[in-house]
Amino acid sequence: MASQSPDRFLRLNAILDRTGLSRATLYRKIQAGTFPKQVKLAARCCGWRESAIEEWLCNPMFYQASADG
Repeated sequence: MASQSPDRFLRLNAILDRTGLSRATLYRKIQAGTFPKQVKLAARCCGWRESAIEEWLCNPMFYQASADG
């Protein structure tokens, strides 16, 4: 039985490197609902689920963020 590895959280610089987006474009896409939303990890720390970013990378033009985050 194969075990699935747990989902990792990626920080802003890793997201910018993987996607090639600028910071302003990234936040504009989050506002528009066309990029996965951040997850609050601590008081001044947030990240993105790696699985959500992989899903976005598979089809960035037609991605719609789910209402549940």
